[in-house]
Amino acid sequence: MSKRLIITASLICLALCSNAQVKLTADTLECHVIGFSAGILMPGGGSASEGALGGGMKDLYGSPWLDFALNCDYKYKSNWLVTLDADLWFGLNSDNLQERSERMPNVYLPNGIAYSWGGTDGYVTAYNRGLAARIGGGKIIPVLKGNPNSGLLLKVSGGWFLQQTVFHQEFTEAPVPQVVDEYGKLYDHLRNGAILTESIGFVFMSNYSTYVNVRISFDISQCFSWSSRPYIIDNKMGLNGKDNNRYFDLLYGVKLTWMFPLMGKTTYDYYYY
Repeated sequence: MSKRLIITASLICLALCSNAQVKLTADTLECHVIGFSAGILMPGGGSASEGALGGGMKDLYGSPWLDFALNCDYKYKSNWLVTLDADLWFGLNSDNLQERSERMPNVYLPNGIAYSWGGTDGYVTAYNRGLAARIGGGKIIPVLKGNPNSGLLLKVSGGWFLQQTVFHQEFTEAPVPQVVDEYGKLYDHLRNGAILTESIGFVFMSNYSTYVNVRISFDISQCFSWSSRPYIIDNKMGLNGKDNNRYFDLLYGVKLTWMFPLMGKTTYDYYYY
């Protein structure tokens, strides 16, 4: 009986000692991170190679624009990042093509109403849409004590983008044939080209939760593009044929990202000794 008591007491003492000597240490994670972003874009200054006026993204479309993105990152233990981003942006005002009567006088009346079949008023919503895909890299610089996975973010990425004017009309309205199907391509200013983006922001990755991980960033993008259409009509720009301009546009944006680290554990290790 006494031998059993001694063994039981020894096991209890060993368990208490082990629990008393738990060491909790923060570690840097190496993991994939999936993020969903939402933000606001503002077009800045721009230029055209042949001095054409009124053709930059800032001239074509009213702002601000909404920007939604899917982010796929790989974070190393050194806090270096490899990033892949896909963006979709469009006008916050769903009908933001500027100076449409001057650009398309054979489609729009001076009051912004479009010509339709039978001479009745036609209503066409015209707005911008942009798509971008970028690959890049960055670094998280820790600034929070006890949390090496959070801190200042510096990032550079580059890739491909396109932008265009989208024309939409309800089926219940009188049809406007000038912007339907292939005809709309004469006026949509479809362009594509290279995009380079620099970002600075702050990353917070919780030590305890997979769901409390956010990033806020300020982005500056330089866009280098050219027309993808063989024929463009824009009276304001003096275009009635091939657009041979090369365009440069600036975009400024603020994004908030909700991140999901695919790590399968917290960012703390437990050691028993």
